[in-house]
Amino acid sequence: MEPFVKLNGVVAPMDRVNIDTDQVIPAIHLKRIERTGYGEFLFESWRFNSDGTPNTDFILNKPGYQGASVLVAGRNFGCGSSREHAPWALQEYGFRCIIASSFADIFYNNCFQNGVLPIILPEDQVRQIMDKALENPGMSLNVDLQAQRIWDEDEEISISFDLDQFRRDCLLEGLDDIGITLQNEDKIRDFENR
Repeated sequence: MEPFVKLNGVVAPMDRVNIDTDQVIPAIHLKRIERTGYGEFLFESWRFNSDGTPNTDFILNKPGYQGASVLVAGRNFGCGSSREHAPWALQEYGFRCIIASSFADIFYNNCFQNGVLPIILPEDQVRQIMDKALENPGMSLNVDLQAQRIWDEDEEISISFDLDQFRRDCLLEGLDDIGITLQNEDKIRDFENR
C-alpha cells in the first residue's frame, strides 16, 4: 500500500448526503477479480448520460475539478453495501483523501486498508471547504497526516483533525493488515520451522 504522508490536491466538492457505495461503483462492474479497473466507472450513473456522453452538470466533469485528489462530501458517505471496490474505484480515479462529517463504518475502515485517508470534520467545517471549492474551481488543499492539519493556499481554511493513532501510523507507513502481519515475517518463519 502506498504511504500517505502529505497531499496537495484539487478539491472536488460533492454537495450530497448519503452517497452509497452503489453510486460510488455500480454493482454491475463488480465482476472483476483484480483491484484495478474500477476508476473509470466511479460515479458512473452521475458522470455519464444514458447515451454514454459526459454529464456536464456533474461536478467531476466541470472545468477546474478534473484531476481532483481531495473529495469533500455530505454526511454518511459510503453507506450501503460493504464493497471494498468503492475505495478501490475512488483511489484509482485519483482520490487520496475524502472529507465528510460522517462515514459508514465499513467504508471508513476499507479506506484505511486501501491507502485512502477519510477525515471526519464537523459539518460547519465541511461546509466551509465545500463552499470555497464551489466558488473557486481548481482550489487546492494541503493535507498533512503527520501534523493532522488541512489548509488552503491563503490559509483562510486551517483545520486540525483527529485520527486514531494506530490508523494514522499505518497510513504513514503504508501498512494494511497484510503489511502489519509481514512485519513479523521472521517470527512467523521461526514458528513454522519449529
